[in-house]
Amino acid sequence: MTTDILVALLDACRVNADAPAVSHGKRTLTYGELEARLASVASSLKRMGFLPGDRVLFSVRPNLDGISLALGIIAAGGTVVFADPGAGESMFRARAALAAPRWVAAESVLYAASSRALRGLARRRGVELPPYGAVVPDARHLYAGRWLPGVPRTATSVASLLDDAFRSSSLSRPPVEPTVKADHEALIIFTSGTTDAPKAVVHSRASLGTGLAGFAAHARFRPGDRLLTDQLMIGIPALIGGANWRLPLPGADPGATPEKYLASLPETDALFMVPAALDALLRLLDATPSKTPKLATLLIGGAPVLRPLLERARARWPAARILAIYGMTEILPVAIADGDEKLAFTAPGDFVGELLPGVAARVLDGELLLGGPGLAIGYLADLPEHPLTELRTGDLAAIDENRIVLLGRSKDMFIRGSTNVYPGLYEPVLAGIRGVAEVAMVGVPAADIGNERVVLVVVPGRDVPPTLTARHPLIAVVAAALPGLIDAAVLPDLILAAPALPRSGRSGKLDRAALTAAVASFETADR
Repeated sequence: MTTDILVALLDACRVNADAPAVSHGKRTLTYGELEARLASVASSLKRMGFLPGDRVLFSVRPNLDGISLALGIIAAGGTVVFADPGAGESMFRARAALAAPRWVAAESVLYAASSRALRGLARRRGVELPPYGAVVPDARHLYAGRWLPGVPRTATSVASLLDDAFRSSSLSRPPVEPTVKADHEALIIFTSGTTDAPKAVVHSRASLGTGLAGFAAHARFRPGDRLLTDQLMIGIPALIGGANWRLPLPGADPGATPEKYLASLPETDALFMVPAALDALLRLLDATPSKTPKLATLLIGGAPVLRPLLERARARWPAARILAIYGMTEILPVAIADGDEKLAFTAPGDFVGELLPGVAARVLDGELLLGGPGLAIGYLADLPEHPLTELRTGDLAAIDENRIVLLGRSKDMFIRGSTNVYPGLYEPVLAGIRGVAEVAMVGVPAADIGNERVVLVVVPGRDVPPTLTARHPLIAVVAAALPGLIDAAVLPDLILAAPALPRSGRSGKLDRAALTAAVASFETADR
């Protein structure tokens, strides 16, 4: 059975019309106001010539206007193409060329900072922005925030698209109705690739709705619940469940500034965090335990949720319901594990929980394959000729009565003592440590046959070293964070900083063999 994300959201708006839907700072939209905003954006765009199937290159932050705009675009039958300005100009241009959007929506500050007058200054400060005003020829432009120099003269403010929501009464405003089928594309998310071959996942309203509605039911979001997150794919399930999605205060980054994040937590029932950010928050609360807020539910995802972090979270919130989310861009999410059940699991592997509705799974030659109505349509470059019918995850797994246990990755495994080390299980967690731009874990052959030393190589986000080195300030930061994030059995024997990670092929895949050889040469020369 499938769920249309637009229909599910509109149903929630109509059932909970007077209840708080989305809050940011001192402003709150009720569900009725949220529906009015979606109708306003959709009708305003159509009057401007927006057509069903139009794609919008989207770089607007998650605030009340940004969320209303994104959902309004989908309500108008369009496709939101998430565009990361931090990807660099070449990659941004390649992604824009592949998506071929007719519209661009961005913060006014991005238009200004990427204009000819300010691009040089931004580049000197280490920010390489694409020229938003010109990167898509002949595009129609929308800008969020106040007008700034650099915003195209013909651009339309997002605020003006929302005006109708306040000028029109609910009686005179036409209701939002789907204008394209639920299996039509609605969201494009770029995940990896190179400038020659960008990789983008394409979701429909049906694939998104099926996965996120299942998530909402499993997380048990209810009217009156207050969820804190800035993640769209966590906030939408809360809305489907009738809860109050609360956005963090501006500048409150849980990883970089956990003390600012604490200001929002006393009014929170449910909290979503990625492992690295949760680690930073727990360290702060360890130092100031009196500031520990009450939580009914803690959701952890975005990277593998390993036992050391889970144990610390359970000790900090002994009465909370803790859920560990396993998912990927192609299916949002795949499975959810109860924290206590995950901690009680003592068999080999990583128990990631029970499959959600809309996800079908099987194991072929040890590898987990996923399908079902929650699966994305496919990859943009392959469509429409080659839709995605089943996803090879690269995860080794076992399935027992709809419950999944991950056994590592199908490639890149190495051995340390009696432990099989799968770098892909730990690298996503470590990449979230503040200051780390990239990270890779490799096994370097030791003197004893069949055993390997674990070496962690990090690329700093700033003060990048000219060559591989064991002397960099980031190394101490990473070393201090590791014991609370990963298993003791895989703590590295050595941490090195590098100017970049070696890559190969058209896809720019990490070349582990080259990295292992470079690390071995470094150790030999360093002796």
